Amino acid sequence: MESVQYIPVKNNMLQAFQTVNNSVSSLRLRIIVVAMLLCCVLSSQLVMAQYYTNKRHENKNNPNYDQRKKLTYGFLIGLHTTAYQIKYSDAFVTPAFDSVYSVDPEWKQGFVLGFIVNYKVAEFLDIRLTPQVAFYEHSLAYRYLRTTGQPTNEQVIETTMVELPILAKYQSIRRGNFRMYMIGGVKPGIEASGKKELDAITSRLSVNEFNLALEGGLGFDFYYPLFKFSPEIRFSKGISNLLKDGNNPFGQPLSRINTNTITVYLVFQ
Repeated sequence: MESVQYIPVKNNMLQAFQTVNNSVSSLRLRIIVVAMLLCCVLSSQLVMAQYYTNKRHENKNNPNYDQRKKLTYGFLIGLHTTAYQIKYSDAFVTPAFDSVYSVDPEWKQGFVLGFIVNYKVAEFLDIRLTPQVAFYEHSLAYRYLRTTGQPTNEQVIETTMVELPILAKYQSIRRGNFRMYMIGGVKPGIEASGKKELDAITSRLSVNEFNLALEGGLGFDFYYPLFKFSPEIRFSKGISNLLKDGNNPFGQPLSRINTNTITVYLVFQ
């Protein structure tokens, strides 16, 4: 009888937690949008300043860079922050998980190394392949009710992913030695190495080796005498379900796991 009365209480806590979680996600999205708008405003100021500077000095680095070759190459390095996005299963509100208060994704940092193959389709449109190796660390914190006396159990998943983003780059008119662009596409990735020996343990959260994500962002091209430098920021939203084993104690409270990643790239061509 006591457990039957406890289920509505837990449902209320779950609804409150999901409401807070949705509010935090909404706030994070608003911050990202504001940051992008701020970048646009700052970039417009930079464009105008550089435009008038070059009008006075008539000095362009690599003036024929974009007309010289249709196929260009380069490399990139990047720093990212990433977290899982989860969806609770129906089993989470059953008596079997009365002791579990919440499952909280935590943001972790990592880095990316890769190459660039860029093909010029039209004057303002490029298609870009960026084969890369990304080093990820994801974490889910399983928090329990205080009455149980159980400490928080953190499930950490470390993976090395081989990724092949296929992107479309739409760019503005070059103003002196500066150009702004938007970029977006898909990013498939497969795990190259991970904790395989730990995945065989049933008491550990297990995730799939393949991930597919949608990407979008913006960047700036700066032309120098010998190369082009492009700082870039991208947001990646995973669309494939990474939950591999929903039968172990850490997989049963969940029905879906996706990835959210924000990456700052430094691109050299």
